[in-house]
Amino acid sequence: MRILKDILYKTGIDEIQGSTNVAVQSIVFDSRKVKKDCLFVAVRGTQVDGHQFIPQAISSGARAVICEEAPKCDLGTTTLVIVKDSAQALGQVAANYYNDPSTELKLVGVTGTNGKTTTATLMYELCMALDKKAGLLSTVRNKIGKEEIPATHTTPDPVTINKLLRQMVDAGCKYAFMEVSSHGLHQGRVDGIQFAGGVFTNITHDHLDYHKTFDDYILAKKKLFDMLPASAFALVNVDDRHGNTMLHHTKARKLGFGLRKPTDYKGRIMEQQLNGTLLRINDKEFWTKLIGDFNAYNITAVYAVARELGFDELHTLTALSTLGAVEGRFQYVRSPKGLIAIVDYAHTPDALKNVLETIENLRTGNETVYCVVGCGGDRDKSKRPEMAHIATSMADKAILTSDNPRTEDPETILRDMETGVEPQNYGKRLTITDRKEAIRTACSLANAGDIILVAGKGHEKYQDVNGTKHPFDDIAELNNAFTELQK
Repeated sequence: MRILKDILYKTGIDEIQGSTNVAVQSIVFDSRKVKKDCLFVAVRGTQVDGHQFIPQAISSGARAVICEEAPKCDLGTTTLVIVKDSAQALGQVAANYYNDPSTELKLVGVTGTNGKTTTATLMYELCMALDKKAGLLSTVRNKIGKEEIPATHTTPDPVTINKLLRQMVDAGCKYAFMEVSSHGLHQGRVDGIQFAGGVFTNITHDHLDYHKTFDDYILAKKKLFDMLPASAFALVNVDDRHGNTMLHHTKARKLGFGLRKPTDYKGRIMEQQLNGTLLRINDKEFWTKLIGDFNAYNITAVYAVARELGFDELHTLTALSTLGAVEGRFQYVRSPKGLIAIVDYAHTPDALKNVLETIENLRTGNETVYCVVGCGGDRDKSKRPEMAHIATSMADKAILTSDNPRTEDPETILRDMETGVEPQNYGKRLTITDRKEAIRTACSLANAGDIILVAGKGHEKYQDVNGTKHPFDDIAELNNAFTELQK
């Protein structure tokens, strides 16, 4: 319970109707969750405007309402706070309500199209390996020390973020690492949060169904660096042409990492095998279990963050060499008959290209590479042909299949993908709508030593069809296919 006047700091108040010397029991922004004596924040969403539900919130017992324009209804005893931006206000009151937990942690935010989950997760795992208690907010899972909490969004809502950060502080965590999505930045989910550092991994074609233009997508990512204080560090991938864009106008200390250009933290792959990589960062060499150029970038970023947080160099390198792949990120399994299957979350053209390039660099030349890939429904349609083009041009055999169709017809999605297949690659393509059958087909076609990439879903344990999440696990389906084909 908090007194309303104590949590309105920095919310951009235009007008107040009623008393602010009232107690609120919780903060909600979904009118269906309003309870007696709560604070309801009316936010304008992409699908629904919370202002439409202010009368319902009042009748359900809301003690106070934050909004951008006054409702045309009787307020009764409910206090009304009118602000300039209710999404920004939600983030700020959530931080205030939980006593600014981000200021009691070394919180590092990671943004970019690809690599967010791996980078943030490895940072968390590194801390835990060094006996530095930490928290994690990621696409795959949220962690408070060793306690795991299911994740529902890449970047949770402001109330959930601050509640989890407060739990981290109360549990004794000193560090926290957080994926920060472009949606979360644009919608103000991290407003009111204080970061000790920000990391930019890269930016490629994605989420244009939401942001509409690539420039808007870039600006959304840049917001993380615009909000960093002078006491923080801003670490960007200098090999990405948009890395320097992120640093424009930031108050934070500017730092770079990469594999190609001279920079503060320069990585270089010395040797690479299917079981790991010999990596040099600046003048130090160490072995990592992770594979591929994209993971070399991720590991270099993690090392840079560790050093900027003041971690001992030798201890950091030793711990990094023990860390394995993040679930669903270049995660591979071997079949009894000698097939190698790799499951990866690659759901953007650039990510798929990177994974297939890594496989190409690791193969001896005699293996056949199969790629099972689909595209999600109700998302950026322009990347569908490009994904199919990359799969059919880079793999020896591509099987186009369903991903998470959501409310779209899977056959329509596949037809969109097929437009990207060039005539010379028609013979390399199969289209199998059923993802389970597509995986089984790849396994039945492959011989010992061949490589099967199953891309797009990674860690996900479901398939979203018409609003229902049906159990589905690429790793489990691969193992089932291996078992069936061994009989």
